[in-house]
Amino acid sequence: MDFKNKVVLITGASSGIGKQTAFEFAKLGANVILVARRKDKLQQVENELKKFNITTLVCTCDVSKKDQVEKMSKIVLEKFNSIDILVNNAGFAIYGSVSDLSIDDIESQMETNYFGMIYCTKNFLPLMLEKKSGHIVNVASVAASFGLPGIASYCASKFAMLGFSEGLKHELNGTGVGITVVSPIMVKTDFFNHPSFKKIPQSTLTSLDSKTVAKAIVKAANSSRLEIIVPSIVRGAVWLKHTFPYFINPILGKSFKNQLDSKNNKM
Repeated sequence: MDFKNKVVLITGASSGIGKQTAFEFAKLGANVILVARRKDKLQQVENELKKFNITTLVCTCDVSKKDQVEKMSKIVLEKFNSIDILVNNAGFAIYGSVSDLSIDDIESQMETNYFGMIYCTKNFLPLMLEKKSGHIVNVASVAASFGLPGIASYCASKFAMLGFSEGLKHELNGTGVGITVVSPIMVKTDFFNHPSFKKIPQSTLTSLDSKTVAKAIVKAANSSRLEIIVPSIVRGAVWLKHTFPYFINPILGKSFKNQLDSKNNKM
């Protein structure tokens, strides 16, 4: 797909992966719709995109609220009639054991990470199907394949995203509309700014920068694959987990459980 003059909507566009993704599409001449909760941050991104001489639109929206998503979609469609690429990137995690997290903590992650994606997809997919073109990119995580202690509720939201995307991909076969999931490992962004991560390492030697993931998202928008794991070498770990779960799961579980216990002991 040639992205010049295409319309790309990105949720969670005020910072991190979403912001960098806006830049990567803008470099290719795409018009960009920036969606997030913080208007001031979105306007800063919009100002930075002016140098690319593209059309932009800022929409303040909490994607976990379906009425706000519906209102946002009407504003977008009034200006652009339809979109070509939907990037469901908004998401966050709260670190802690299931026994320590409140039900609200768990629900809020599912509402943003999973249902936010559902709301956006449901509002923009019909027009994609009508014009028989378009692509949905769902930004998940390698946590969509590994249930890990400390982030069980986050993992659940990403498992759900991957499962939904796989089912929808089968439904979209032959329609001209595609869907691809991008699943990165740890990324150096403000994702870890939540207070629950205060005593947890914010990055490792293998952590990715947001530009690497953003480039993968651009690639995904033109891909027939269900899932793109970043970096690709991690696909081997996913294969091992599914092929030898009795061997891999105890190793991962113990490693992340030790980290969780260490955090709890410091509190």
